[in-house]
Amino acid sequence: MNAAWARAERLLLVRLDNLGDVLMCTPAMRALQAAHPRRRLSLLAAPPVAATLAPHLPELERVLPYAAPWVKGSGKPDPEIVARLRHAGFDGAIIFTCYSQSALPAALLCHQAGIPLRLAHCRENPYGLLSDWIPDPEPGQTIRHEVRRQLDLVAHIGARADSEQLHFQVLAGDRARLLRRLTQAGVDIGRPWLLLHPGASAAARRYPAELWRRLIDLLGRTLDMPLVLSGSAEEQPLLDSILAGVDTPAISLGGKCSLGEWAAAIAAARLLISNNSAPVHLAAALGTPVVDLYALTNPQHTPWQVPSRVLFEPTACAYCYRSECPQGHQRCLAGVSPERVLAAVRSLLEETLSASPHC
Repeated sequence: MNAAWARAERLLLVRLDNLGDVLMCTPAMRALQAAHPRRRLSLLAAPPVAATLAPHLPELERVLPYAAPWVKGSGKPDPEIVARLRHAGFDGAIIFTCYSQSALPAALLCHQAGIPLRLAHCRENPYGLLSDWIPDPEPGQTIRHEVRRQLDLVAHIGARADSEQLHFQVLAGDRARLLRRLTQAGVDIGRPWLLLHPGASAAARRYPAELWRRLIDLLGRTLDMPLVLSGSAEEQPLLDSILAGVDTPAISLGGKCSLGEWAAAIAAARLLISNNSAPVHLAAALGTPVVDLYALTNPQHTPWQVPSRVLFEPTACAYCYRSECPQGHQRCLAGVSPERVLAAVRSLLEETLSASPHC
């Protein structure tokens, strides 16, 4: 390992966007921790992530909230953030970004906080803002999976992971509360059941509600397995509208679960069917097979090292990086028929039939 980084015991990890993006950094986090027996890691994260994630990533000493003004959807930033980071006395900072994001605002923040070592991918010469940097080859030369991108970043300073799996720890209390919720809702937890997640933060990544209705009725007629829907409180109206239009009985956990209980549901389900969103990355961390309804907004977030089927309809406008479909047709998802999703579910269930139940 680079000599200066080999001595660095207190590291700040910067990932300021969404939960799934942080989860895809967990193999790199473990590589950094494994490289130094006394290393302590802290994460600077968006406030919604910071508020819920800390108990589930034991490799982190703490998670610090920061609403960065250069990140989409962030609120009012903390004017004291530089002083807070300076007071923490970090030896180094690792700035994790996807290739469409610039590392320079976070690099400036860490530079102002007096953090001596600062590592990131960067497209232009950062001069003094970064002590160590990798000229970003994406997207011009290649496009890597997001997990590989972050593993390559920390490998630049000699940190390599024994395991490249995503990581998320489900707590016993969350598992017990989730099983009580399911039992109270009438789900026989002794039988295999399916979890469906119709929501996503970006409209372009949501499988159309009418197709979800058709899929639920197809699953109900074809598979003898309870169906459970998940979603945030904000997604409850979507779940209600879907369930109001189906003939198949299904249970909604929308708005009822903490992050830990939500992860426990994914871990306990026989299989997850989800839009390309955080649940897919939780499933990868927890080993739950997943059918991923994959909008072609970007190419690098497919399920990582977990049995999966990735479904989309090829389009000329693929990889638009837009939260709303710029063409208005959402064909990359709307072109995936419920019958095709059902076939993927059945194929994946057969492939993983010998696997032990998650719960």
